[in-house]
Amino acid sequence: MTRIEVLGTGCAKCKRLFANAEQAVKDLKITAEIVKVEDLAEIVGRGVMLPPALFINGEVRAEGRIPDVNEIKKMLTE
Repeated sequence: MTRIEVLGTGCAKCKRLFANAEQAVKDLKITAEIVKVEDLAEIVGRGVMLPPALFINGEVRAEGRIPDVNEIKKMLTE
């Protein structure tokens, strides 16, 4: 199963990234676990200095920006 993590402090950008990830999963009709990571110590511990960040299966795929739904879909199908 695909694991998608949105790292951020809960700001509007983080919420938009989470919503985009949810929509991408829905559009692709795949099974994925989507998790919000809002703990600052964990975010910094993963090397993220500019949230929001998107991790897919433990790999950072975007940091400091909000990929749109189509870009996330592309990431998930690579």
